[in-house]
Amino acid sequence: MTYTLTCIHLPENAPEQAKYAAGELRYYLSLMSGKPCPITADPVENGVILEQTDCPALGEDGFSLIPEEKNIRICGGKRGIIYGAYELLEMLGCRFFTPECEKVPVQQKITLALEKEITRKPVLEYREHNYTDLRRSPRFAVKSRVNGAHHVIPEKLGGYLSYAWYVHSFERMVPPTVHGKDHPEYYAMLADGTRPQTPERFQLCLTNPDVLEVSIESVRAALKANPKARIISISQNDWHGNCQCEKCLAVDREEGSPAGTLLRFLNAIAERLEPEFPDVVFDTLAYNYTRPAPKITRPRHNVCVRLCSIEACFAHPFETCDDESRFVSRPDGSRASFITDLQDWGKVSGRNYIWDYTTCFAHYPAPHPNWHVLQPNMKAFVKNNVRGVFEQANGAIGGGVDMNELRAYLITRLLWDPDTDLQKHLTEFTDYYYGEAGEFIREYIETLCGKAEKDNIHAGFNDNPVSALYDEKMLDIYDAILEKAEKAVAEDALRCRRVQKVRLSIRWVRIKRAGMLRHEHNAEEINAFYTDWFSFGLTRIDEWVSPQSTLRALLDDKWRGTEYLEHWSAEGGEIL
Repeated sequence: MTYTLTCIHLPENAPEQAKYAAGELRYYLSLMSGKPCPITADPVENGVILEQTDCPALGEDGFSLIPEEKNIRICGGKRGIIYGAYELLEMLGCRFFTPECEKVPVQQKITLALEKEITRKPVLEYREHNYTDLRRSPRFAVKSRVNGAHHVIPEKLGGYLSYAWYVHSFERMVPPTVHGKDHPEYYAMLADGTRPQTPERFQLCLTNPDVLEVSIESVRAALKANPKARIISISQNDWHGNCQCEKCLAVDREEGSPAGTLLRFLNAIAERLEPEFPDVVFDTLAYNYTRPAPKITRPRHNVCVRLCSIEACFAHPFETCDDESRFVSRPDGSRASFITDLQDWGKVSGRNYIWDYTTCFAHYPAPHPNWHVLQPNMKAFVKNNVRGVFEQANGAIGGGVDMNELRAYLITRLLWDPDTDLQKHLTEFTDYYYGEAGEFIREYIETLCGKAEKDNIHAGFNDNPVSALYDEKMLDIYDAILEKAEKAVAEDALRCRRVQKVRLSIRWVRIKRAGMLRHEHNAEEINAFYTDWFSFGLTRIDEWVSPQSTLRALLDDKWRGTEYLEHWSAEGGEIL
């Protein structure tokens, strides 16, 4: 049946999320038709009816579009009602590519064919990445259907899944500044018998019963201070150094992984605090030395394990990559691939989350050959009992040049539906965002990924641009493709500027390789690059240091500005 949409029905006592959904529908339907689209509590014909519901089958994120005799009804949870409104707009041809780039077709008479009910509910309960566009624009984050902690979405717009603590929380649980002097035994013993307590360079002795009691009180206090928090992370610091005392090592060996020691500790906290906080999920990391799954201990029903892929190759799908150099070690001396650990955790844990990586953090501009792995990896997550994914991205405040806008868009589509037609979304985005240059942008992506696949070139999250992906021959090929892209939109100032932004990737890799591999520093090229870099509002070139420190490292023939620091995070956050 074909419906003509001219108005919106909203009950007078509708929740604020339904009111927001109605306002968004009114705006876009009016923009499409050039005619007013009233919102009314009266009965309507030829309209959209919004009904916010607490239906358990839909949850907070699910929705249904229901064809009725004279209207289309949208039912959904507190976020689902908003998602349903955007789904209807997308069915009408709207696309929400970035906060500043939306495609809204003109239709003098807005009609939609809907023959049967459509119900959507995401496989993943938790969906998150940290690209700057979604962090700075809650409205765009809702359009993208993410709901994680980096997206501080107001309740009016559906809210988000908030953390009381967000990973690497041992220092908050048992701070050395409070307990270190009187109780050094609380902290992990290294192989040399020392127990370091410097910030971010210590772990805990997880078999010490006093550490458990102190931790329980710290976690209780954090949850009381954050009553709206749905999750709290009880997880190791971002360092190695797990405890080598006899008791901890005995459990590690028994479990076949230090994850077993951590999980026993976490289960005890989750069990003790569940009566006070029955709706809270207690989260931890399977990261570095805790990545392999334990043989014996299983997570409690209120425990979540977040598996991290930091060691993996991102140029090939996890299920087929053959790069054994990126395996991690177990206590018995054997080594495990990421996909093996993912499969093992999927067998033993009822709720798994993922911390995945989507860029080169050491060299943000470097072309990252992960375009072909985004979908197969997301499917592998879901196949192995994963219920939430965080895709850690280029989080620089000013964004990046490796087509961050496109990658962010594709990732959000996959987080919502891992089986989506990703090629369709890629084509739609590139054709609209880059205009006549779109076909060449796609050629550039295919050339980059094709080189990695044909020559089996691996790529990690922090690799320097020294592989054959970035030799002078390949850089010339990429440049030639992007030059064709720029010429194709030479008369389109906006899209030409967007292509020029992409070309900064190749310019940076040439400059960096010239300095590091040949000790050549062309002042004019470096000066022009930095001038253009800042003209786009871009900020960091490296995750952990300012562009000024990156320039200093370039001229000193160092790969990264972090080489000047005692700890890679010592320079601190971005200052604009």
